[in-house]
Amino acid sequence: MTAPIDLVPRPHAGGVHRYPLRIYFEDTDAGGVAYHANYLRWAERARTESLRDMGLPHNLMMERHHSLLVVRRLEVAYIRPARLDDLVTVESRIVKAGAASLEVAQDVVAADGAVLARLKVGLVCVSADTLRPVPLPEPWRSALRPVPEDGTGH
Repeated sequence: MTAPIDLVPRPHAGGVHRYPLRIYFEDTDAGGVAYHANYLRWAERARTESLRDMGLPHNLMMERHHSLLVVRRLEVAYIRPARLDDLVTVESRIVKAGAASLEVAQDVVAADGAVLARLKVGLVCVSADTLRPVPLPEPWRSALRPVPEDGTGH
């Protein structure tokens, strides 16, 4: 059982969460190019770490509210390949929030700043029991509001 935690969300600076990672041999094909499905795994990890860094991990939503966030739709534009040993960063930003849904923009960015892939992810909050949509619980609802690109919160 998880110890009680006082949930005080910590927003990301400018509304952007950055998750760094290195491309390992296991991530690539025989030519050393990152396999396309791995971008989805990296984006999932980045979203999970974003919530954890905010002080709002998935497990607490499940334990306290019997609900979870699931992917409803996903668009990926592959722009340039990541290669073996590259250092990349997954940048995640909430662009839209509804009562039970979120839209997240995620860019996989090379060390030189070039965008390698651009993802648009639609998430929905569902009941762990019925898998039907339910409202995002507090404090997730308030913490996951989009932050304008200028980072002002206005």
